[in-house]
Amino acid sequence: MQAGDDRKLLVASPDEELLANVAADLLEEPELNIGEMPFTVDDVTALEPDVGEPGTRGTIETGTGLLVRIPPWRCEEYGIDYPGGDTAVFWRPEHTTKPLRAQLEANLDQKHELYAHDHLPGPSDVDGELFDGYELIKTFAVPVTVTEGQEMTYVLSKWKFSYTVRDDNHRRHLNLALDCGLGERNSLGLGFINITDKTRPGESELEGTNAFA
Repeated sequence: MQAGDDRKLLVASPDEELLANVAADLLEEPELNIGEMPFTVDDVTALEPDVGEPGTRGTIETGTGLLVRIPPWRCEEYGIDYPGGDTAVFWRPEHTTKPLRAQLEANLDQKHELYAHDHLPGPSDVDGELFDGYELIKTFAVPVTVTEGQEMTYVLSKWKFSYTVRDDNHRRHLNLALDCGLGERNSLGLGFINITDKTRPGESELEGTNAFA
């Protein structure tokens, strides 16, 4: 990064009022500091990411590392060794995708309870997986400042997920993940995802890719 570079900053939240307040503040005072780097905001644009109507197929990729921890009381179920006590285990490739899928769904259930209407079913209330396919890009360990003066090393992973929207409930669940992020510690910027291609019903793969690009 050098002085004069242009960058796009995405701010995601299921709370539209919060996003509106952030946008209003940036329009009124366009100076934005990230750490010790000063930026000037030239423009603010509202985005409404949507995985698409039922029948739409697409790919979602993690834009930031995904944090998934397996609680000790579930380790035996998955055949995972753990150090004992209350220590959760970071997901790693040797654990297979089964515990990863379960933890992602459980975490999204919590977000659904916070932000969705009570009468609507959550991810675990419906049949079917969130994603059709899970392609691991890489795992890596990074030091993360969790609170002021406290740093922890997290094992994170990056993924490419494929999906086919089954119905309106599935569409809502995937769009909630776009707004809130997947996995844990989203407030630290972890687990945020982006749609990288989308093919609507009746389109060919090539048409869908070109239309989305």
